[in-house]
Amino acid sequence: MFCNQQAQTGSGARLPDASTILATVDAYRASSCCDSPEVAYYGGTFTALPRAVQERFLAPLQPLLREGLVRAVRVSTRPDAITPEGVAFLRENGVATVELGVQSMDDAVLTAAGRGHTAHDTVAASRILREAGMRVGMQLLPGLPGDTPERAGASLTEVLAMAPDFLRIYPMLVLTDTPLADAYRAGAFSPWSLAEAVAVCKLLLHRSEQAGVPVIRVGVQASIELAESGTILAGPWHPAFRQLVEGERWFDLVTTLTTGVPAEANVELSVPSGRLSDLIGQRRSNVARWGEQLGIRVTRTREDPSLEPGECLVRWDGGQRRGSLLRDLVYE
Repeated sequence: MFCNQQAQTGSGARLPDASTILATVDAYRASSCCDSPEVAYYGGTFTALPRAVQERFLAPLQPLLREGLVRAVRVSTRPDAITPEGVAFLRENGVATVELGVQSMDDAVLTAAGRGHTAHDTVAASRILREAGMRVGMQLLPGLPGDTPERAGASLTEVLAMAPDFLRIYPMLVLTDTPLADAYRAGAFSPWSLAEAVAVCKLLLHRSEQAGVPVIRVGVQASIELAESGTILAGPWHPAFRQLVEGERWFDLVTTLTTGVPAEANVELSVPSGRLSDLIGQRRSNVARWGEQLGIRVTRTREDPSLEPGECLVRWDGGQRRGSLLRDLVYE
């Protein structure tokens, strides 16, 4: 109901042949520092393809796997397209990771979206994959028809109970050439605003990291196809969506750590390497908000490699505090 695979993956409908697959792997190995990459097949329900087509994708990789030139393969699929026999075939052909398009664990939401599978299918698929020794990733799509922040949070709770190896969180977008686009044009569906999606995804990301489950992507990856005019009809699209989400968490942490700091105090903020842009926010929006909302004058921001991941050190005239996103930031 909601997928436009060509727009989301940036690929056409024609399947690559063996020479194209091998050339792609060779080009990546030549242009990166990774001598033994993982090959990933996205943009479809891999395990629902005819076995001959699955073999067409996997067979060219077998010599590379044996020689260590490719370390493993991962595929994406639907929860209701997982069987013990199919998973055994994947394992025999070098697939180590399967990503499940869970989207929601609320059956009413799945039905409204026309997804065609249930929450039980996800639980069953996870169990089959785990019993086969596979790594399991899960994709959530908050903001589907009928979804609410509360339902999205409940879905995450059920997903975390299955202990996935990693998550992807994609807020719902209305893409052209989908039934959801028709529903949107007819006024039957309204997607979340950017602010609403950021607020929900902030909580989902925070809870996932607190549970020790890495979130490897938040927001749909930008592509040339998505950037084309008319491809995204509505919804919380932003090319740096995750940075917006991360920025909100750092804003909240500094707000917590500066409680009781004298108004108009000069404040210096330090964060680990690589997190400065998240701290200050896009176009220094967080710095402006701390001043406007809290009366805090941030006079310096810097990276401090001695800080642990997620830590922030706040210094002001006469004091300092150190805090952590996961240890000190609490959401109701």
